[in-house]
Amino acid sequence: MTAATLVAPLRLRAGGFRRRLGDNLMAYGFLAAGLLCFALFSWYPLVRSITLSFQQDNLVTDPQWVGLDNYRALFADPLFLTAIRNTAEFTGLALIFGYAVPIGLAILLNELRHFTTYFRLAVYLPVMLPPIVSAMLWQFFYDPGQGLFNTLLHGAHLPESQWVQSPRTAMLSLVLVSTWANLGGSTLMYLAALQSLPPELYEAAELDGAGLWQRIRRVTLPQLRFIMLVMLLLQITATMQVFIEPFQLTGFTNPDTITVMTLIYRYAFAVNQDFGLAAALSVLLFVVLSAFAAIYLRITRERSA
Repeated sequence: MTAATLVAPLRLRAGGFRRRLGDNLMAYGFLAAGLLCFALFSWYPLVRSITLSFQQDNLVTDPQWVGLDNYRALFADPLFLTAIRNTAEFTGLALIFGYAVPIGLAILLNELRHFTTYFRLAVYLPVMLPPIVSAMLWQFFYDPGQGLFNTLLHGAHLPESQWVQSPRTAMLSLVLVSTWANLGGSTLMYLAALQSLPPELYEAAELDGAGLWQRIRRVTLPQLRFIMLVMLLLQITATMQVFIEPFQLTGFTNPDTITVMTLIYRYAFAVNQDFGLAAALSVLLFVVLSAFAAIYLRITRERSA
């Protein structure tokens, strides 16, 4: 055996090692860049908020460590319970309208055979508007003087309403805005799930004599169970952080519609100008949402196992 025949395999192994090392370094580089971005934009704000919740800080003077004083002040504020109650009411109403309506719309769009593209675009169009634009549009609709809704009621000789000014209708009015602005995305997700269902299921149901309602109840809804569970979690998490609708339509001082997020804004930028107090409420909201998500995922995982 010559020296050349001994050196050739060594060179091949060295070349393979360098190639694998280069591939691994590139993979670790991409992974490090992702972790760095995630740490910078997710972990650091979270840690900074937790630290800030134990300080009194207006971002002008030097922060002072106050321990649990921010949390004590939070529980002593009567607006705290009011904001929680209003947020829970908004979430409950948003589930009634914003959770059921997209499912119904998706089933309806799935049954259409004509103008499907037009109706899908019409349903999704509000999602393309910036949320603040949607809120300002509905602010015009709700205007008690020359607003669209009161003009229609006046033309039909019906009593006009103080939509967002009345305590009885203010929260429902906010929910309608949120539902209109966000149902397009949910509807298209349900519609995509519906169109992925095997048509054999419906053909078998029709052969068994199932009507439309029976097909929906026996085939459609069970097949959509997973996406419905995911959307329920996402919707509750999103509605508990509602901010733009109450902020734009009723402000952050109205006790009938003040929510947790508008109260955070009030603490930080409007009345108290105390970012520590706002951070304490943000941390409590984070804990509640995390606990809810963990319990929800555990329950759904056990039932689907």
